[in-house]
Amino acid sequence: MASRTNNFPPAAAETLAADLRQRIQGEVRFDHGSRALYATDGSNYRQVPIGVVVPQNREDIIETMAVCREHQAPVLARGGGTSLAGQCCNTAVIMDMSKYLRRVLELDPERRRARVEPGCVLDDLRDEAEQHHLTFGPDPSTHDHNSLGGMIGNNSCGVHSIMAGRTADNVNALEILTYDGLRLWVGPTSEEKLEQIIRTGGRRGEIYSGLKAIRDKYADLIRQRYPKIPRRVSGYNLDELLPENGFNVARALVVGTEGTCVTVLQADLCLIPSPPSRTVVVLGYPDVYTAGDHIPQILEYAPIGLEGMDNLLLKYMKKEHMYPKGRALLPEGGGWLLVEFGGETKAEADEKAKRLMQALKQSDNPPNMKLFDDPEEEERIWKIRKAGLGATAHLRGEEDTWPGWEDAAVSPEKVGPYLRDFRQLLKRYHYDCSLYGHFGDGCIHVRIDFDLITKEGIKNFKAFTHDAADLVLSYGGSLSGEHGDGQARADLLPKMYGEELIQAFREFKTLWDPLNHMNPGKVVDPYPRDSNLRLGADFRPPTLKTVFAFSEDDGSFSKASLRCVGVGECRRNHQGVMCPSYMATKEEMHSTRGRARLLYEMIYGMTHEDAPLTAGWKSKAVYDSLDLCLSCKGCLSDCPVDVDMATYKAEFNYHHFQGRLRPRVAYSMGGIYEASRLAALAPWAVNFFSQTPIFSHVVKFAAGIAQERRLPRFAPQTFKRWYQQRPHRPGNPGGHKVLLWPDTFNNHLHPEILVAAVEVLEAGGFQVIVPTPALCCGRPLYAWGMLDKAKKRLTHLLDALTPEVSQGVPIVGLEPSCVAAFRDELIKLFPKDDRARRISQQTFMLGEFLAQQKNYEPPLLHRKAVVHAHCHHHAVIGLEGEKQILERMGLQYHWLDSGCCGMAGPFGFEADHYELSLKIGERVLLPAVRAAEKDTLIITDGFACQEQITQTTDRSALHLSQILLMALREGQRGTRGAYPERKW
Repeated sequence: MASRTNNFPPAAAETLAADLRQRIQGEVRFDHGSRALYATDGSNYRQVPIGVVVPQNREDIIETMAVCREHQAPVLARGGGTSLAGQCCNTAVIMDMSKYLRRVLELDPERRRARVEPGCVLDDLRDEAEQHHLTFGPDPSTHDHNSLGGMIGNNSCGVHSIMAGRTADNVNALEILTYDGLRLWVGPTSEEKLEQIIRTGGRRGEIYSGLKAIRDKYADLIRQRYPKIPRRVSGYNLDELLPENGFNVARALVVGTEGTCVTVLQADLCLIPSPPSRTVVVLGYPDVYTAGDHIPQILEYAPIGLEGMDNLLLKYMKKEHMYPKGRALLPEGGGWLLVEFGGETKAEADEKAKRLMQALKQSDNPPNMKLFDDPEEEERIWKIRKAGLGATAHLRGEEDTWPGWEDAAVSPEKVGPYLRDFRQLLKRYHYDCSLYGHFGDGCIHVRIDFDLITKEGIKNFKAFTHDAADLVLSYGGSLSGEHGDGQARADLLPKMYGEELIQAFREFKTLWDPLNHMNPGKVVDPYPRDSNLRLGADFRPPTLKTVFAFSEDDGSFSKASLRCVGVGECRRNHQGVMCPSYMATKEEMHSTRGRARLLYEMIYGMTHEDAPLTAGWKSKAVYDSLDLCLSCKGCLSDCPVDVDMATYKAEFNYHHFQGRLRPRVAYSMGGIYEASRLAALAPWAVNFFSQTPIFSHVVKFAAGIAQERRLPRFAPQTFKRWYQQRPHRPGNPGGHKVLLWPDTFNNHLHPEILVAAVEVLEAGGFQVIVPTPALCCGRPLYAWGMLDKAKKRLTHLLDALTPEVSQGVPIVGLEPSCVAAFRDELIKLFPKDDRARRISQQTFMLGEFLAQQKNYEPPLLHRKAVVHAHCHHHAVIGLEGEKQILERMGLQYHWLDSGCCGMAGPFGFEADHYELSLKIGERVLLPAVRAAEKDTLIITDGFACQEQITQTTDRSALHLSQILLMALREGQRGTRGAYPERKW
């Protein structure tokens, strides 16, 4: 079935929005783009909201609730939006807590307590807590970008729940707000306090009286029907109202109720000691079922983490070329357990691990075992386990997989038998999937190749989940062990609890939300699990003619728009390249996920008139979202499912500007190749006008460039002219040929970088050749969608380079964005051209190329350096080669985890992007450069990165070629006396 249309009248929505704008300080967004942006979460479901509110403070939440109450509009509080069961999408006013309400309000290490706002990211709290050797125990894989409010709503768990328990076990008290405006703190309540509250009366007394009545009426049934397992997440936590559990209203009311009862204003959380040292043991068993059989034995040795995975997961990773170094570390087996131990010291953690290993050696049929002490190896091992979603969502030649039955849980001692029976059930329905997850707590993760686009497929999906529920319940388990019920499993809850307890759930929700306006249709009286599907039997995406091939998505841009699984890795703020615009703005629309969602909604709107976006390629909402995409390609490497937003943006802009003029800056910066060739005729004249203030202001205005930027100065002589005119040299005629690529930026603006590369390569014994024709990879054209022009340039390039490439001559480039064009865009635009494939395979960055030469030994340079990687270098090419060369040079370097520099080619020069460009650069890179000692070298290979550093600090950055030449010259000085400097 297709998703339901918004049943809140448009006129009423406009009035509601107007009232909200008058009464709150935060942002009110009822436009079509914002509604489309929040229409889904990480699940199979889609419901277009009435509108979106981004509150700035708690008072905004209170006032938003009041206005919505006056207009009888449903409300849904949302954090990271990563929910897999559909609880974060609804026909409601969505309050996005993640932009402003992100603070750790208080941290008390003595009491081991922390008070946070609902939008606070888990890792922000953990970073502060770790300063006191404490942590918040539950840690799902989304820990670096999820919100604690969302964790509370879903009762999240994660890898270390065997040490810390669920979120419910780590919440002390909550300040909450009801739909009817009651604001109060809730938590554990003694019997005396309970009676006092009831006697006081009022709305609070009425609620507590009702809670007591529910407890007394259903206590025996709760004790009887609630599974006694570590990961019972399904249903409301009515067991927390029992006397033996302290009548904890916070844990019963909010934790796990998925926003269906109240909204959290702030949370008082419990912290636990964080083991400072950790050790990982990996156990290899014949299969995952045998691994599951041994869970109870391993739990006896008190690990802090116990994860499992099967050989199918490894097979998928191998097929996708994921983490080959990590996979090579695993002991032999067909199923693996990752066992983590903690201790005050490394020796203590190691001793615990060795004790387990010794016991296992003495058992019958011991597993293959490997203990990891190297932090890098441990990280590689954990990456394999955490890659479960990325490795199973989209596989070449396989059906896409989906959530819907992804986190059922049983008692840990029943994992092995349950997995065997579950595999048989999968076979009966002709489904396939990898089995992995939190085996130490009995929680199994799967993504299944459901058919959610045909009536028969949806019928089978519904039947399978029905039978899967019966299976897990036959083992005394829970429908959900981590992700909650939402819409995916809520209509199966009667199977688990029986109709009487479902009535108790209904009474509980009605007590708090009598009008049923808090996230209605989820958990209690839910939408059927086969309704509101994001796909559904009527989803017929159009066949779109595209310039890029989209080979990874069967040649379909529509399928590419579905690649995002909603996990939200692009919303992290701690590390990596993806996504610089989100890191700076904290806006969903400027995250990779947000952009992917809008592209999907654009395509959905091409065939559904009731969709919020119906303008197709001309959609302004999609254009506005993509406008702040820096085309950094960080998502190509950092996204677990390889969403390629830079390519999507180029494709969209190609169609968006058909029959339209582009902004001025598109022509000025996109035409840098032609402009540079003209400037080379009289660089002194061009520099006069571009560098003289009165003229440069006019030039920059005409070109759409920020007045705050300095225009780069053209060199008096291009590199290619220097190369053609330099005195004849043998150039190592007997050495292996290397074609040095003279990119536009370095050829015309920084030819000394290319000259340095010539000297370094020739000193290394190579014969350097340079292409004679004027060539360009078209890099500045892609972001603006000038793909016809880019293809013409690449066609010329293919023709010109074929003779050398066919002879196996490697191409060495110095500008990462150009090398990335050879490695990425070239084959995406010419997927069937063997010449493109060969050029892609034979093109290298300088450091990458030299690191692969067995006989090359770089000169030594005993200096300190700060190194920043260009985004495309990180995302497309990889950094191992450059790191190897720097290490072999003896350089004492610090590699910054700085993400994008913010310049991103033309992006940072554009007048409309200048402020954001600086904000991104100031996140890590620019402060680090300013803090570096004056004799510390600053190294980065990208022209844009060099410009950002030069224009915003008092330092200049050097290219690796210049660093190698510096080392070469210092070495020659030491052995042969003075070496003449070449001045440009």
